Amino acid sequence: MTYDVKILKEYLEGILTIPSPSGYTEKVMDYVKNELNSLKIPYIVTNKGALVATLKGENEDYQKTFSAHVDTLGAMVKTIKSNGALGLTCVGGYMMNSVEGENCTIHTMDGKIYSGTIQTVKPSVHISGKEAYDLNRTTDNMEVVIDEKVSSKDDVEKLGIEIGDFVCFDSRTRFTESGFIKSRHLDDKASVGILLYTMKYLVENKVSLPYTINFFISNYEEIGHGASAAIPANTKEFIAVDMGCPGLDQNSTEYDVCICAKDSTGPYDVELRKTLVNICKKENIPYKIDIYPSYGSDASAALRAGWDIKTALIGAGIFASHGYERTHMDSILATLDLVVKYCLEK
Repeated sequence: MTYDVKILKEYLEGILTIPSPSGYTEKVMDYVKNELNSLKIPYIVTNKGALVATLKGENEDYQKTFSAHVDTLGAMVKTIKSNGALGLTCVGGYMMNSVEGENCTIHTMDGKIYSGTIQTVKPSVHISGKEAYDLNRTTDNMEVVIDEKVSSKDDVEKLGIEIGDFVCFDSRTRFTESGFIKSRHLDDKASVGILLYTMKYLVENKVSLPYTINFFISNYEEIGHGASAAIPANTKEFIAVDMGCPGLDQNSTEYDVCICAKDSTGPYDVELRKTLVNICKKENIPYKIDIYPSYGSDASAALRAGWDIKTALIGAGIFASHGYERTHMDSILATLDLVVKYCLEK
């Protein structure tokens, strides 16, 4: 099968450059809706704001559902300081040192957007010396310096910035000539791009599906309850398309589709994993099986919520997860190929 890499990259870039921390995903969901509307693919929006698109197949009683999440890491304004800086609370789990020096935007409730930079409270070695080096990178010691002429709490409040406003990190999305993608939030916007392209490919090529396939676009995965509700009732197999984690002592790479055997919540369904591995072997799709000790997924959330489904977890290999991440188009395409071939599996 031949995939249009140009269109796939356009999806990836379009999604990656729209800010969408958990709890603030309306605009990126609008992007997904617009693409589905242009393809005339039916979908529903859940009360919680997730989206479920459906492509009907021959068997509607035994359905298969993919998930991917548009929500990302981010922050919210916790305090407005007397010096005009903003104290933060994290949305999702990440190391504060990974956002030090990062450009960001503050989104107010009345629609204003201000730029800023995340810094430590002692950002200059010329002033603080060794204390600047040794300072613990925690939310207590980090702040947003707003790109406005502010020097007091009152100055900030006059801008319309309030406690609870969302702070979004610059994704800094880059496509290299050697095939790498560098960006924040590849977890899990890379997978959303893959699922969007999958739907486009299946519809435009008028592919006959043996089973009805659902695509669950989750908006609260990073805080643990994304796919805990509203999974289509006839779902028997649920595959979270999220990410693999290349790194220290791991089997995953940035060039293969990664198939997770076990994460922090326990093993995934072994029979479904065998099916995925056998597809990879039959179709010559490069893959790696791995175990992630500090990981959970929308499949995990669904099981904890009591859904009676078989689950699996696959994804592109994302290096430096929950930081400034990187993957390669080889891994994106391998994941896409496995998703498409699984849709056709009888």
